[in-house]
Amino acid sequence: MSTHVPTRSEAWTLLQEFNQTENLIKHALAVEGVMRYMARKRGEDEEKWGIIGLIHDLDYERYPKQHCQKTKEILTERNFPDDYIRAVLSHGWGICTDVEPLHEMEKVLYAIDELTGLVTAVALVRPSRSVLDLEAKSVRKKWKDKRFAAGANRAIIEQGAQMLEMELTDLFSEVIMGMREVAAAIGLQGEGEKA
Repeated sequence: MSTHVPTRSEAWTLLQEFNQTENLIKHALAVEGVMRYMARKRGEDEEKWGIIGLIHDLDYERYPKQHCQKTKEILTERNFPDDYIRAVLSHGWGICTDVEPLHEMEKVLYAIDELTGLVTAVALVRPSRSVLDLEAKSVRKKWKDKRFAAGANRAIIEQGAQMLEMELTDLFSEVIMGMREVAAAIGLQGEGEKA
């Protein structure tokens, strides 16, 4: 059976088939936005990186206890390429899979997944409720308060930054820049700027 290189539209349809929760969909769009931004900066395949970001948590709403494993089944049934499946599995390394992030794309996904949640939380407590005026230093300040956005696994973010050989503050900046590109879609363009 041959593999099929998915389009963004197919990935979006698949995401919506398995996810109805607004926050999970916004998270998928945030990760997609950052993955596209990071791919462009590195001269990599923006479409591929974006699609992987979009579907990385495909099974989380329906099968949280089988996270990543169900996604592997779903993507295999739909003939997704092996490298897409491997990349998705690698973001759960050490948590729910033993697939270590090796490719640059996998390392980026691993590093930014939890961080997009932290950046979202920081943006939402600001007067603007926006990523458009958010700076890395604000994220850095909240980073130190372990009770703030306690669900964002800081150990994974640190490990991801090390894999990418990036300073945390630089990683924060990159994630903010990527999220700015999808600010409207993820509800972080600010209160006064709704379209």
